[in-house]
Amino acid sequence: MDLSISGLRVLREVAERGTFTAAAQALGYTQSGISRQVAALERASQARLFDRVPGGVVLTPAGVRLLPHAARVLDEMEAVERTLRGPSTDGSTIRLGMFFSAGAVLVPRALAALGRSRPDIAVTTREGSTPALVRAVRAGSLDAVLVTSRPPHRPLDSESPDLAVTTITEVALMVAVATSGPFGDRESATRAELMDQRWIVASSRTEEPLLGAWPSLPGKANVAHVTRDWMTKSSLVAAGLGVTTVASNMADALPPGVRLLRVADGPTETRRLVLAHRPDAVDPAIEALIDALCTTSA
Repeated sequence: MDLSISGLRVLREVAERGTFTAAAQALGYTQSGISRQVAALERASQARLFDRVPGGVVLTPAGVRLLPHAARVLDEMEAVERTLRGPSTDGSTIRLGMFFSAGAVLVPRALAALGRSRPDIAVTTREGSTPALVRAVRAGSLDAVLVTSRPPHRPLDSESPDLAVTTITEVALMVAVATSGPFGDRESATRAELMDQRWIVASSRTEEPLLGAWPSLPGKANVAHVTRDWMTKSSLVAAGLGVTTVASNMADALPPGVRLLRVADGPTETRRLVLAHRPDAVDPAIEALIDALCTTSA
């Protein structure tokens, strides 16, 4: 097989981004350039590597088999580049992906603690949806990802082998309300009472419903505002413009005028925070990061 490095890089980027257009933007190519690279790679490997689906592309079984080899080759090439640059006094670098809002409390505190105990470890971060982050760690463009899992806590994707997953903590969901609103002096509310509220939610897709309206409301929520940004959500709540669902560990990030409310009836709603990485990526630096996240969350 005559597989080019640029072709393998395109394979990894398309697998992670899910579309040729997004991969082209990330790599600085034209979309036709990405298509040509994929076509050349498919000719060299004598297999179709992507199938078209609504909204983008997914790896075929042949593409799934090729991706981990591509990731290892690209990792080795990056190691060669570092060697040619000469000796470095730098320590390890972890490329960490994280779910939206993880940067509000948990990750900054954990990275600060890690910096004090292990100044030789540097961490870079980027936000993303769980499916995008899982694709990125599979492709090797992220070393580890911090994502959320909901009961019954199935594997993060259907590919083999399973990712190595460590539970960081489990948190209860609560409702953020304005202290000046009708629930301002309450400790809890029923789902029937919350049905009448205006909800602030994040956009959601079938592959990843995001926090917003309470998961077990007895009817359709009255959605007033849609945003992914945590600061926007909490500011809208503080202004009395709606309520939103948040994890209990976000309490320290709430702005003045916002408090958390328990839902008094219905099923208990929890989310598990997990750190995932490729099973072959056994790295003491990742273990140190896991320790920092667990200690901080406790």
